[in-house]
Amino acid sequence: MVVTRILTRILAILALTFLFINGAATALDKLASDKLASVRKNLDIEAHRGGRALFPENTLPSFANALTMGVSTLELDINVTRDGALVVSHERWLNPDLARNSDGVYVVPPGIPFIQLPLEDVKKYDVGQIRPGSAYAAQFPDQHAIPGTKIPTLSEVFGLVRKSGNEDVRLNIETKIDPRHPEQSPDPGRFVTLLLDLLAKETFSDRVTIQSFDWRTLQLVQKWAPAIPTVYLTLQKGSGATVTLEKTSEWTAGFDPADHGHSLPQTIHAAGGAIWSPYFGDVDAELVAESHRLGLKVVVWTVNKPEDIARMIDLGVDGVISDRPDLLRQVAGEKGVMLPTASPVSP
Repeated sequence: MVVTRILTRILAILALTFLFINGAATALDKLASDKLASVRKNLDIEAHRGGRALFPENTLPSFANALTMGVSTLELDINVTRDGALVVSHERWLNPDLARNSDGVYVVPPGIPFIQLPLEDVKKYDVGQIRPGSAYAAQFPDQHAIPGTKIPTLSEVFGLVRKSGNEDVRLNIETKIDPRHPEQSPDPGRFVTLLLDLLAKETFSDRVTIQSFDWRTLQLVQKWAPAIPTVYLTLQKGSGATVTLEKTSEWTAGFDPADHGHSLPQTIHAAGGAIWSPYFGDVDAELVAESHRLGLKVVVWTVNKPEDIARMIDLGVDGVISDRPDLLRQVAGEKGVMLPTASPVSP
């Protein structure tokens, strides 16, 4: 009898111990899951050039489509005309694969730099359809062409956002300036002055981030408008690489990764940046973790395949820029992301 009682008590203790350990493990799993979910809820869903796989890039129709769909950020690029207007275009010139004149003839390569054209002339070009048969057109076979679409000014984009009634969506504005080609844009000081003056006039300074591969403009933004977050764009591979971990480059405003542990996150932190925006192929979980330890957010570009989007979210990035904001929303939703509210609007 005594032995039976002892065995019964031992079994009871073992059962309680198992239940306790199992319950603790479940609680830890739930805590980890809740923590991951909270991180995912903050994912920045950015429409690259308004979502160029769907509508003509960097145009009011593309931005209207993104707003109607629901994104947290409109990503776009700006250039300066001869008369100081800020126009939305990825290239620093009229793109021969996009721009055609009033006769329907696409511009002759390499295209005229915006800095040589007054706004009145820029507005004469149609960028509503990619040149048929071009390699660029082959990249985006599902894009909805809208002939007659004009190159918008940055002010017109602000107007569209106001029209949508969306008070939360932000703009991630890239200064298109190349330190190797100063003749194709104003100097960094004039470029940044024009942008900051317009943001103040339009009362949009608190709804933007300013990004650039040319870190000189970001340094000036930090000096003259420190409340605006700066986004340090980088590309480490291929012929278009802008940074290397071994030395400074024309793009990095004198900041040398070799002086900062051969680390881009540490270099950008030293430069005063708020966000690191690398090409998604250049980033891994360790770099994301390092950035977060330094207080940097990580927003990757340009991610279009569902499996790549899912992988970036799993790495813990803070934002994803995509030509396919529809797919980005879909994958993010499947990952438990709280999706941005749709704001239907017409261009």
